[in-house]
Amino acid sequence: MNLENKTIWITGASSGIGEALALELSNYKVKLILSARNEKQLGRVKSLCQNPENIKVLPMDLANWKDLKRLTQEAIGLFDGIDILINNAGISQRSMAADTELFVDEKIFAINYFGTIALTKALLPHFIKKQSGHLVVISSVVGKVGTPLRSSYAASKHALHGFFDSLRAEIYDDHIHVTLICPGFVDTNISINALVKDGSEQGTKDKATANGLSPQTIDKQAVKAIKKDKLEVVIGGHLEILAVYVKRFFPRLLAKMIRKVDVT
Repeated sequence: MNLENKTIWITGASSGIGEALALELSNYKVKLILSARNEKQLGRVKSLCQNPENIKVLPMDLANWKDLKRLTQEAIGLFDGIDILINNAGISQRSMAADTELFVDEKIFAINYFGTIALTKALLPHFIKKQSGHLVVISSVVGKVGTPLRSSYAASKHALHGFFDSLRAEIYDDHIHVTLICPGFVDTNISINALVKDGSEQGTKDKATANGLSPQTIDKQAVKAIKKDKLEVVIGGHLEILAVYVKRFFPRLLAKMIRKVDVT
């Protein structure tokens, strides 16, 4: 896929992987729409990008599903169409399943799953009408391999894989592509903002997160995957990639490994 002259909408663009994606993609001859809740941070990201005149900021909260159809129409009007949607926004978790209040599980799904599919469904008629489009989902290795302290986060990412694998088959004849990107540990604020058992934020960065790959490393590989129209790609360290393959061929062995692995 040639990215030149494409209009790309990125959610969760105010920090972390979303910010790095915006910076990376701004090096191409593209138009960008940056969305997240924090308008001030979106403005900061825009100012760091190349060709800021080709970038629009559209504040949005994925948890407010009722607003997403209206905001999608607004996004389409910013550059007279959208070619690629990068579903990146999400929230993580750091708590034992038995201790986690149910409303916390609900909040994680409201953003990671329902918010993502609500936005996707709002944009699909536009893609179907023009018979082209590309849906990109920033999932996670835990979308394939569940780990301790992330039960509902892992479940929400697994759910995204099920939804978008099914959707890919349904929209094939409409020439709409789907790419699932599964990063491992990435050095962002994801663990700082992760929800604990009572719904508050953890407030600290995990050691495993701090030792993860840089967002820039993830995003360079993610952009390559988008350009090559990959169906799915796992991006991470050796242990994360190994875990995916062990899960497939030796699930009982992985179950033993996961009980001992330090995920924080």
